[in-house]
Amino acid sequence: MRALPGLLAARAPTPRLLLLLQCLLATAHPSSADGSAPDLPFTSLPLREEMMAYNFSWESHNISLTEHSSMPVEKNITLERPSNVNLTCQFTTSGDLNAVNVTWKKDSEQLENNYLVSATGSTLYTQYRFTIINSKQMGSYSCFFREEKEQRGTFNFKVPELHGKNKPLISYVGDSTVLTCKCQNCFPLNWTWYSTNGSIKVPVGVQMNKYVINGTYANETKLKITQLLEEDGGSYWCHALFQLGESEEHIELVVLSYLVPLKPFLAIVAEVVLLVAAILLCEKYTQKKKKHSDEGKEFEQTEQLKSDDSNGIENNVPRHRKNESLGQ
Repeated sequence: MRALPGLLAARAPTPRLLLLLQCLLATAHPSSADGSAPDLPFTSLPLREEMMAYNFSWESHNISLTEHSSMPVEKNITLERPSNVNLTCQFTTSGDLNAVNVTWKKDSEQLENNYLVSATGSTLYTQYRFTIINSKQMGSYSCFFREEKEQRGTFNFKVPELHGKNKPLISYVGDSTVLTCKCQNCFPLNWTWYSTNGSIKVPVGVQMNKYVINGTYANETKLKITQLLEEDGGSYWCHALFQLGESEEHIELVVLSYLVPLKPFLAIVAEVVLLVAAILLCEKYTQKKKKHSDEGKEFEQTEQLKSDDSNGIENNVPRHRKNESLGQ
């Protein structure tokens, strides 16, 4: 941690390094993240040995902070291959710039004092230059400005992301399917496919006739699976290897039997059959009940007629006797 005593430089460069730096600055100026050259009040920064030994491209990125910043500022940076990196943070405050402490950290580890701090007006600048040549140097690089409260800007370095299929891929038993992974604007050194057996990733066996791995372009890979079985369903992972690390993407495969789509239809048919059967049974029961009712009424009518006939005969017998007695 250090404050600003005027204009600071990290290590005092040797005359040879100064001469080399002046030549390099005269021929090339690293561009900022938005494509414009930064106009910062820095003196020469010593070049590291790896910057001199390799002709890597430059990556320059900036973050701006103020004393009123309520949240840390983060910037995600994608790197596919080794690069020289120039990171710049600027902090604007209405307070005393000499009272502001500046530090840099890589993840949680504080970096050496090989960065510059300078000021213009009410703005404090700090610049950190380094070279990323392997995966261990990837991660987060943060600048800290401590005044009354601490302000932080973070540059997150990561390898390119892969893009597969967000939704599960659905296919059917006996069919073939193709799983595709792409890396936009990047070219991995190598592609590998894995399937998940429980919690273990197992490399896909290309020696089997069931699997075919190919890709039309270097930035994509395709896994073709033939003669699908239900047990072929599950999680598949495409894995890409870059110079600075690895990246992978997950694709979910669902293999269905042809009976599966018919199940809703069969369920509807079963419901219709049950409904029709219930209607027929109800109608048959109603007709049977009506028939019994009609037969009962007919029986009652017959009995009533018999009763009426019987009453008629009984009434005629006394009348006949009365007529006989009158005739005598």
